[in-house]
Amino acid sequence: MGKFNIFVIRAILGAAFAVFLTRFFYPDSNPVYVAGLGIFLVGMAYVMESWRSRKSDK
Repeated sequence: MGKFNIFVIRAILGAAFAVFLTRFFYPDSNPVYVAGLGIFLVGMAYVMESWRSRKSDK
């Protein structure tokens, strides 16, 4: 699977989880916060991937 396909899957899942989490815990939240949480989740997926690959290279 290509890197772009992985990004699209992560972006979709990040957006879905961001909407679910904010609607569940903060129903009256601003959509900007939902988008920020989605970007944060996708970014953390890439950070965890790099951390995992760095640990397995040793």
